[in-house]
Amino acid sequence: MSGETHAPRTGGGDGQTPITAADVAAQVGGRLVGDPTVLVRGVAPLDRAGPHDLSILSHRRYGGWFAESRAGAVLVALELADQPGRPATRVVVERPMDALIGLLGHFQRTEPRTAGVHSTAVIAPTVRMGAGVTVDAHAVVGDGVVLGDRCWIGAGATVGAGSSLGADVRLHPHAVVYPFTELGDRVVLHAGAQVGREGFGFVPRSTGVVRIPHVGRCVLEHDVEVGANSCVDRGSVDDTVIGAGTKIDNLVQIAHNVRIGRFCFIAAQAGLAGSTRIEDGAQVGGQAGLGGHLTIGVKASVAAQSGVFGDVPAGEVWSGYPARPHKEQLRTQAALVRLARLVKPLERLLGRPDASVEGAGP
Repeated sequence: MSGETHAPRTGGGDGQTPITAADVAAQVGGRLVGDPTVLVRGVAPLDRAGPHDLSILSHRRYGGWFAESRAGAVLVALELADQPGRPATRVVVERPMDALIGLLGHFQRTEPRTAGVHSTAVIAPTVRMGAGVTVDAHAVVGDGVVLGDRCWIGAGATVGAGSSLGADVRLHPHAVVYPFTELGDRVVLHAGAQVGREGFGFVPRSTGVVRIPHVGRCVLEHDVEVGANSCVDRGSVDDTVIGAGTKIDNLVQIAHNVRIGRFCFIAAQAGLAGSTRIEDGAQVGGQAGLGGHLTIGVKASVAAQSGVFGDVPAGEVWSGYPARPHKEQLRTQAALVRLARLVKPLERLLGRPDASVEGAGP
């Protein structure tokens, strides 16, 4: 140990590639106010930012934090350009959050990668492997698998026999691709995600419960991302298909024969029962449950913790249990609150003895 000490980081970023405030302004097309030579090495919220962090002020509600912030430079909304605050170096932009998103890649930590197959990996002799593929320690790749160019199979991940992975696919540690699954280009499976397993299909018989054979495929199109410990079942009599650009959060269950369109968002702990259809651009909130054989229309939204038992029309927002149009659900909740206010006086009234009976003589 050399005895050298380093100040603890307050924000995000690896601190290896600092950028000046002038460069920030140039990259986002903003107006620079203050010192153009200020160096920022990462990003952080206003209340935790240090002198080498870039932060953001997009709403007046954060004015108190801005007044005391130690941020080296701040992306500031146009209408807040003159907001009183400690940071002297500001980059004034129309949409600070959009500008920040465009800069985050500069500060992102890059995971080290070495092309090639680790000595402990198990690769079947019939695997067809593209250029620049990485297979990490203890991964298993089965017979007849196709790995596209620059695929990265993480430690302990498994790719079942007959599966096909496109270019730039990333399987994080312990992800599982069951046999005969198809992944398009740039698909990402996070740690513990499992795609292509047989679904929850059983038929009761007099002799016991019989599993339904699953003959459908599981297909994830280009740029799909599946979060940690999420499951996507293969089809039973049809294919399960996740459309291009769709993003699935952690701990999500997608049952057999489900069809999800392009550019959809499915939040954590949502569950989609068999043969559900999610059309392009739709969104499903966290912990929502969707019954089987129903359709969520184009660009429709299902709010968190909703229970959906029927079709949701295109473009509408539904919420609640059972789910109904969101404005209708809000009116229902408001009516219940008003009803609760009426109950107490009624209870007091009904709880009093009847004066006419109490005072009546024989």
